[in-house]
Amino acid sequence: MNLSPMRFKNFVWPHNPRTYTITFERKMAVHKIPFGRHCLQSLGQTRRVLRGEGEFAGKGAYDTFKKLADVFYEETPGVLVHPVWMTTTAWFAALELRQEPRPDYVAYSFEFWETVEEGNTGLTAGAVSTASGGSGGGQTGGQTWYTVVKGDTLWGISRRYGVTLARIIALNPQIKNPNLIFVGQKVRVR
Repeated sequence: MNLSPMRFKNFVWPHNPRTYTITFERKMAVHKIPFGRHCLQSLGQTRRVLRGEGEFAGKGAYDTFKKLADVFYEETPGVLVHPVWMTTTAWFAALELRQEPRPDYVAYSFEFWETVEEGNTGLTAGAVSTASGGSGGGQTGGQTWYTVVKGDTLWGISRRYGVTLARIIALNPQIKNPNLIFVGQKVRVR
């Protein structure tokens, strides 16, 4: 199988890294209930992390690594195109030399953190103004409300409506613990 080369911003790997891993994580809360039991609540997915190791070998290997390091020093996220993983926006979070570099051989490792930029949720204003979750949402008097369904979190609701989590919390002073919401509960989103 011939895979396309990995790319980040304007850097294209001359050959794909030797190894890579992708970490998916979900934050969970544990709520104790009587008689030693507990209930789990999903607080939503966190960033995905892509880690890997590779080598640059041959004439100009160290120069190629320096070009990769220049991209690392840029203080902005960029588009990461991976031969297997989907294309995403990510921060170049870590770059490490695995041994003393030589002009013709450099071993390195890297780490990218996927990001969803504020307001870039893929939803448009028209799509969210009356969007409904499982059991519905709607507008009343210029306000938009959402009815919580099983599996919802405030973070997930904020992403669905393109509103910051801090704004959702500010609009809902009746919610004393932002990590604990209940099915059927009304949450104001606008």
